[in-house]
Amino acid sequence: MKRSYMLLGGIAGVFLLLDQVTKLVVTAKIPEYSSLEIIPGCLNLVNVLNRGAAFGFLNRSDIEWQFWLFLLATFLAVGAILYVARTLQEKAILLPLGLGSILGGALGNLIDRVRMRAVLDFIDVYWRDWHWPAFNVADTGICIGAFLVCYVLFFENKPASARK
Repeated sequence: MKRSYMLLGGIAGVFLLLDQVTKLVVTAKIPEYSSLEIIPGCLNLVNVLNRGAAFGFLNRSDIEWQFWLFLLATFLAVGAILYVARTLQEKAILLPLGLGSILGGALGNLIDRVRMRAVLDFIDVYWRDWHWPAFNVADTGICIGAFLVCYVLFFENKPASARK
């Protein structure tokens, strides 16, 4: 098996497992729409459902089509990742790690969407009255993966003369 497949699958599995385990713990320990202060003035754990996408985009209960839109987007993303994985060079490291992070996060949120028609978000980062939208481990994997993929696309594949 190609090393890049092992990296991609391994990191996807790690993010998927971490995401699902943390969501199980949150649902078992924190009642829905409640919070638990972790770092005063900075970090809470919460239990909220997000019917939309990242950062609450289209998180509305009065529309139903966003479920199908995000379901389709997830399947397209997974298909694109698997397609790109077939073309990876054996020595590639960062790209399969990035794609695996995105894949694990996408699958973690897909499981929630299919099970609950929403995604469980539980990390609430804030400062005074300003709150970043709640997120989860899957979202973190997607963001880390997107950063790694962008890094590879913009910096790693350039000739040495272009990097200076």
